[in-house]
Amino acid sequence: MDYKKIVEIYDCLGDSGILRGTMWGEQGGCWQHACVLYDIEEMIWAAIDDPSWVHDFLKILLNKKLDWIDCNMKDAKFDLVESGGGAASSTVISPAMFEEFCLPYDKIIHNALHEAGKPVIYHTCGGMHGLFELIISTNADVSETLTPKTQGGNIEGPELYKAMHGYVSLIGGMGVNLLENGEPEEIKKEVKRLFEVFGKDGGYICSPSDNFFEAPVENLSAFAEAARSCVYNF
Repeated sequence: MDYKKIVEIYDCLGDSGILRGTMWGEQGGCWQHACVLYDIEEMIWAAIDDPSWVHDFLKILLNKKLDWIDCNMKDAKFDLVESGGGAASSTVISPAMFEEFCLPYDKIIHNALHEAGKPVIYHTCGGMHGLFELIISTNADVSETLTPKTQGGNIEGPELYKAMHGYVSLIGGMGVNLLENGEPEEIKKEVKRLFEVFGKDGGYICSPSDNFFEAPVENLSAFAEAARSCVYNF
């Protein structure tokens, strides 16, 4: 961990943004990390055919992550630390599989990060239906990516807000296809919709629900302009 570099970035960013960090491994969560190392399809079959082997695998990764957190995270100047990963999305595995192979390990990791003074953001890249209460049970502080159906996820809004608001903060919601290919007025309209669905009572950061690479500057400007117009009336 390059603490000096982290401090430089943190101080440069100041209150203008949120500095996110991650932890040791290809992905934050043990299941998600294992799926990178062993292949996601093979991991799913193994979870069915030989669950004890899968748990042994996950425990090895868990112990390495806990050691790394203990040695590195307390002095790292991050606002948020990312956990989870796309392989735990409900578009990939069932809620029952999440409960057995993700939740117990995620909860231990998140508690360790909290002991190191770090808030945790849990990433499910796409599907969140069926996982709302389970994600809350991981003791994460924030949940993302609220990916809409138009981008391969399964979230439209009200059902997630009803289940998760007040338990975790929320990040995401803006479809990347719209941000890259839509018209500025369409983007402004979607930002307002997301604010009404997810952000009306606070605890929400409107954000693209995945990486984007080709968005026109005018679309990004429309996104920012619409976000600035969303104000709270507390």
